Amino acid sequence: MNQLLKSISTLLVLLSIFSSTVIAQELYVFSEPASNMPSKSISAKYTLKLLEGEHSGRTEQRHTPEIMFGLNKKWMIHVTGSFSDMYSTGVRWESAKLYAKYRFLSNDEVHKHFRMAAFLQGSYSRNDAYYDELSLDGDQSGIQYGIIATQLVNKLAVSATLSNVQVLQPSRWPKQSPPGYPYQAIDYTVSAGYLLFPRNYTSYKQTNLNLYVELLGQKTYDLKRYYTDLAPAIQLIFNSNAKLNIGYRFELGSDMHRMSAQSWLISFERTFLNALSKNK
Repeated sequence: MNQLLKSISTLLVLLSIFSSTVIAQELYVFSEPASNMPSKSISAKYTLKLLEGEHSGRTEQRHTPEIMFGLNKKWMIHVTGSFSDMYSTGVRWESAKLYAKYRFLSNDEVHKHFRMAAFLQGSYSRNDAYYDELSLDGDQSGIQYGIIATQLVNKLAVSATLSNVQVLQPSRWPKQSPPGYPYQAIDYTVSAGYLLFPRNYTSYKQTNLNLYVELLGQKTYDLKRYYTDLAPAIQLIFNSNAKLNIGYRFELGSDMHRMSAQSWLISFERTFLNALSKNK
């Protein structure tokens, strides 16, 4: 009986791994899909962002460690910190962020599905307002909430996100008006991912190669400024539990004062399945 239970447990783990591999093409590099990570799992992620700072004239870096928890098929949570030299002369701790996502709709079929989710995140940053671009990824303190919709058909996954950003820096409430920087914005993303290899699955140990392209935009609605970026990326997934991302983001159009119009992103993520399970 014990051997049978162990065999069933192993099978369930393999099915969980394989199911996460099947939807690999919606593990976007610059945005989140409506799908969640495997239930009862924990992921550890490290991200490096590199850019040429417009105000400093040097290559600036941001290091972002992150822990993600797949509580169940509907809920997942991210806990993130960041260290950078983007607002200082040397690398220092700059921010902490908490992200939660709830998947409220799943319409799953063979080789296709449509899913929707809502998310909320809050961040604290020690940085002062300096740029028009609003970002909770280390730059500013605030909250962001929105809706994600993702459609998967065979090897292609397309996703769209619409959200509201509210920056809560002390400078938002100045003694004199008008404010010098925007503090409210609408963010939108349209993302597409395609599973290039393998052509056919024979083992969960096969290496996946995914290609991505994402359109990312923002429109502030207090000072009426905008940007639109394009971000192609490649992704390698090893043994269905380790992921390497390399992406390049560049500006298509903008009237904002931004830190930089181009940046590189490199990240590595490792997932531990059933890490939150009571019966291991």
